Amino acid sequence: MRISVILAHPDNRSFNHAIAETALKALTSNGHHCHYHDLYKEKFDPLLPSQEIPKAGNIDPSIAAHCQQISTVDGIIIVHPNWWGQPPAVLKGWIDRVFRPGVTYEFEEGDQGEGIPVGLLRAQRAVVFNTSNTNAKREIEVFGDPLETLWKNCIFGLCGIHHVYRHTFSVMVTSTLAQRQGWLEHVTATVHKYFPSV
Repeated sequence: MRISVILAHPDNRSFNHAIAETALKALTSNGHHCHYHDLYKEKFDPLLPSQEIPKAGNIDPSIAAHCQQISTVDGIIIVHPNWWGQPPAVLKGWIDRVFRPGVTYEFEEGDQGEGIPVGLLRAQRAVVFNTSNTNAKREIEVFGDPLETLWKNCIFGLCGIHHVYRHTFSVMVTSTLAQRQGWLEHVTATVHKYFPSV
């Protein structure tokens, strides 16, 4: 299987990087081919220019390459911190530019964009790993867990992926080495579950 792994964290010493590296190791050990993108390291430009907005718009070749990859992979893994209940801007910009009409979704004939899109992604499963400094109870009770809604309903669900697993590791700032090692074991187990050996 071909799996895209997308990482969005500016510090290469971060736990997010450790998550991504652990996921890649598990995927490789299971015989999968990985497309790995560290968006900060690649200096991905998150700004959506006006000419890219239309379905038939003129898009940059690097964006076209991302579009081609995401439309053909069998699975997707996203790794990012929870910043203000949202992904980092670079990841939001990646979604804005890569999750294009005709690539990840399409409207039915006669629909000018006011209806519900039809998902086009080939991938059947997506996994999202988040880190946070808010405990799970507060995240749900106070904020309503916006990342759950964003990834499951607003992005993957509309683009045709209905098997979505998301897990948040928290609280990062007070976590111990033993906790983090256990969390990485959870990453490995999750990858084995959703993307088993081929």
